Amino acid sequence: MPTKGAVGLVTGGASGLGRATVERLVSQGASAVILDLPSSEGQSLASSLGDRCAFAPADVTSESDVRSAVALARERFGRLDLAVNCAGIAVAVKTYNFKKDLPHSLEDFSRVINVNIAGTFNVIRLAAGEMGKNEPDADGHRGCIVNTASVAAFDGQVGQAAYSASKGAIVGMTLPIARDLAPMGIRVVTIAPGLFSTPLLAGLPEKVRSFLARQVPFPSRLGDPAEFAHLVTALAENPMINGEVIRLDGAIRMQP
Repeated sequence: MPTKGAVGLVTGGASGLGRATVERLVSQGASAVILDLPSSEGQSLASSLGDRCAFAPADVTSESDVRSAVALARERFGRLDLAVNCAGIAVAVKTYNFKKDLPHSLEDFSRVINVNIAGTFNVIRLAAGEMGKNEPDADGHRGCIVNTASVAAFDGQVGQAAYSASKGAIVGMTLPIARDLAPMGIRVVTIAPGLFSTPLLAGLPEKVRSFLARQVPFPSRLGDPAEFAHLVTALAENPMINGEVIRLDGAIRMQP
């Protein structure tokens, strides 16, 4: 699937990895719908990128919101070829705080699970329905879905029970969904990023950022969101990559 002329839907597209993906898609000649919260910078980003970009204010856990975003892609750009799931949240809390005699909040755990797993699946299922309407190419290909997991799915650290569980679930559902959608020519691939220079890390002190960067074997720095976006388009363009999880992490293996 060539990037030029394609139509993509990117969740969490107003910032971080999602924003970089939207910017790359538009720069490569594709059209993009930014799906992000109403409070995000999605509208201003879409306006700055021109006619081939639109903003759909939405919550990924809402069926009606995501249906509206998918409909916007069809109404504005005629089709949907690519869905990229970048929306996600995290908490850093130990399973039990023995000093305070306090268990991990079940509400916080459930919120991370709901947004990261159910939100991702909600977008997958509704985007797949729209992609199924596309005319297949000579290879039978109708669309591609790229999810975002994390190295935390494999190397979960202290305090990451909820986040690691949610990202592990995204890894775990990649293959079965790829198999579900294979008869319709829709591929499903997941990227597991390591440490990237996103707004979350940008808020940390420089000393901490430098320490984290040194943990990456090579290149020994934080990842650039543009490198994540580059991989997204490479995956979209390579029809043989399907049902796979790819670590994008400079060979890091997180310590406890």
